[in-house]
Amino acid sequence: MKRLLLVEDDARLGPIIRDVLAPQWHVTLVETAENALDLAIREPFDVMIVDRGLPGMSGEQAVQEFRRRSVATPILILSALGQVHDRVDGLDAGANDYLVKPFEFEELTARLRALTREYVSPGQCLEIGDWLFYPDHREIVSPYSGRVTLTDTETALLSVFAAEPTRVFSREYLLARVFAHGESETTVESYVHYLRRKTDKDLIRTIRGQGYQLGVSQLR
Repeated sequence: MKRLLLVEDDARLGPIIRDVLAPQWHVTLVETAENALDLAIREPFDVMIVDRGLPGMSGEQAVQEFRRRSVATPILILSALGQVHDRVDGLDAGANDYLVKPFEFEELTARLRALTREYVSPGQCLEIGDWLFYPDHREIVSPYSGRVTLTDTETALLSVFAAEPTRVFSREYLLARVFAHGESETTVESYVHYLRRKTDKDLIRTIRGQGYQLGVSQLR
C-alpha cells in the first residue's frame, strides 16, 4: 500500500479518516505539525493530509516548513476555511490541493488518487477490459475506484491470465507456473478468490471441470 501521513488533531475526525482510508492506504496518524515534520523528514510518504487548524504550528506553517526542508511529498490541506483567499493562501504555502470541511470521503479519495497518480511511472500496461494492469508496479487500476495494490503472487497469477486472455488454465498448470513447490491446488483457488475480491468477481471465470479463464466480459 502507498503510505499516507495524516495530520489531524480532532480526536473524533482523525480516526474516522484513518479507518475510511485504511483499506487502500497505509495511514500514519499524528496530531501535531511538529510530530509530522519529524516523521516526514525521516520516513518516505506518498502523500500527506494536513489539517489547517492544528495546535501550535498551524497546518499552513507546517506545509511551508515541509517545503523549506525539501520535503516534496504531495500535500492536501483540510480546512473549515473555504473562502477563495483561504484556498489561495494554502496553495501558496506549498500545498498541492485544498479541501474544505465538511467533505465527502469519495471526493477526498479521488483527490488523493489524483495527487499520487502523476508520481507513478507508467511501465508496462496491459488492458483487461476497462481495467489497466501494471505488473511492474504490482497495481491494477479500477475504472471505479482507482489504483489497487497487488501482492507479488497476485501479480504473477494475473500476468499469466493477461498474457493469454482466451486460454483456459488448469489448476495444475497455474500451480506449477506461479506457486512454490509443495503448494496445493487449493492455494490456486485462494489466490483467484483474492484477485476477485480486490477487483471484480467476473475478472476471472471458473470453467467447470477445466480451470480458470480471464472473464470474457473483460476482454476488449
